[in-house]
Amino acid sequence: MSGGIARYIASHNPESRPGAVLAEPCRVSQPDPAFAMEISVTDTKRRSTLAAVAAVALACLAGGAEAAQCGNSAAGFEAWKSQFAQEAQGRASAASLAALRETNYSTATISADRGQKSFKLSLDQFLAKRGATTIVSRGRALKRQNAALFAQIEQRYGVPPGPLLAIWGMETGFGAVRGNVNTLSAVATLAYDCRRSAYFTDQLYAALTLVDRGMLSSSTRGAAHGEVGHTQFLPKNVLTYGTGDLNNVGAALSSTANFLKGHGWQAGAGYQPGEPNFAALQGWNAATVYQRAIAQMGRQIDGE
Repeated sequence: MSGGIARYIASHNPESRPGAVLAEPCRVSQPDPAFAMEISVTDTKRRSTLAAVAAVALACLAGGAEAAQCGNSAAGFEAWKSQFAQEAQGRASAASLAALRETNYSTATISADRGQKSFKLSLDQFLAKRGATTIVSRGRALKRQNAALFAQIEQRYGVPPGPLLAIWGMETGFGAVRGNVNTLSAVATLAYDCRRSAYFTDQLYAALTLVDRGMLSSSTRGAAHGEVGHTQFLPKNVLTYGTGDLNNVGAALSSTANFLKGHGWQAGAGYQPGEPNFAALQGWNAATVYQRAIAQMGRQIDGE
């Protein structure tokens, strides 16, 4: 999703479910008491009933065993892909599943996922590490150079240039660093990884939909967690808020404004902590230090 992976790390418990796609727990109903009395007239009937219940239970367990199981190393990734592809039949197309089969376990993704430490810094430390002074300076220049574009975006979505430029600068250095990791491999790896498998399984299904729509391919590259474009949208948010090709500056910025509007942005209201639109920035990224950084840099850009 947009806004870098930190919001997902901060908003999801690291101790995720043990399976990427867990089957519904098997439930074998107990016979109704009246029915039980009727079928227990003879030992033969009783044994037949118990055998039937046992058969249902075994069938349920056998079905559950086929669910794609998450893992914490590359060892089980190929088996997981095969299991996932079987489960996804009927929900994902043959073409998108063919693209999935071309993915590889992404060690770069796992390394990035385990190495998020800057969100524990103080606000001043975080701003210094992210190069806030440069982002504000460059953001002001881009605001002037693209005044017509930002005016159109604000008129349509109610979002001023400052927070959009702050996000753009924070996410990719204004498009300079959009990542070089295979997108499908990154999302598939995180769907397989046990840490947040359920969350990224949803992202993987969204990515497969984007393959069908011609918006992703087996060769698409982006950030380490599967984000794409100038402002780094995850697949599910591309489907929900995307307004065009996110490698196009105008589409990326309007998509970002659309995301913020979809998270309650109110035209004309403030976006500093305690003000109405700060909640929309919280929707972009769950890390408090990131939210406050966007708000502060956005105010400086808007205030000139």
